Amino acid sequence: MIPAAFDYVAPTTVEEAVRALAAGGEDAKVMAGGQSLIPVLRMRLAAPTVVVDLSGLTELTGVHDDGDWLRIGAMTTHHEVQRDPLVRRHAALLRLATDTVADPQVRHRGTFGGSLAHADPAGDLLAPALALDAVMVCVGPDGTREVPAAEFFVDYFTTALAPDELLTHVKVPKLTGWGARYEKFNRVAQAWSIVAVAAAVRVSDGRITDARVGLTNMGPTPVRARGVEEALVGQPATAEAITAAATRAAEGADPPSDGNADAEYRSHLARVLTERAVTAAVSA
Repeated sequence: MIPAAFDYVAPTTVEEAVRALAAGGEDAKVMAGGQSLIPVLRMRLAAPTVVVDLSGLTELTGVHDDGDWLRIGAMTTHHEVQRDPLVRRHAALLRLATDTVADPQVRHRGTFGGSLAHADPAGDLLAPALALDAVMVCVGPDGTREVPAAEFFVDYFTTALAPDELLTHVKVPKLTGWGARYEKFNRVAQAWSIVAVAAAVRVSDGRITDARVGLTNMGPTPVRARGVEEALVGQPATAEAITAAATRAAEGADPPSDGNADAEYRSHLARVLTERAVTAAVSA
């Protein structure tokens, strides 16, 4: 299909982009890599009056060392995140999750920030961002603000971004030396996650001293498996302890029922994948 008519703006600075969004109001749409927006436009599931294309904002690209944090530009492609040595060293969970996103063509065009701002609950980067306690840096007419991942994802395809705000960067705490694993269950290669689990674990002297676990597609937003984390910390890094902790994976989740799986099956998958992810992370 052919998209509905819209105005097109290609700003060269963040300030220009914010002004264009403010002028466009709630009917404006931001285009980053376009891998989610363009299909939606073609199917006329969205009909914005103006599209603000961020592809010219090179200031929003790249991974940077910022002390105890990594600072990842919102326009950094998935491919760049995959290959970046800082990500590999300090945020292995992000690389592992990004490896599962779509296919090479999409990973070369799609962007890290675009995926997070799109907020698809089946998207593979939301749960890792939540588990890692990432912080979203947003810029609007009133200046810059930082939003923790736990507050950024609000509902299905909905974030805390105001209509006239941009996600410019993401701050990711360094988890150097932690084991990590992203376990994804889907029916065919390149498909969205039916359920997935993002796990990062720190082990010292045979005991789990810290754990982060996030769930993909177990509710309208990514879910932090706090019960699993509480059950793991302080326990020996054994199969028995991990199995016991994984039974709490679905606590507090609100899994959907759809054509791929019902809520009960998703809860079962969450437990199984949590055990697999934590076991692999402990051994990493």
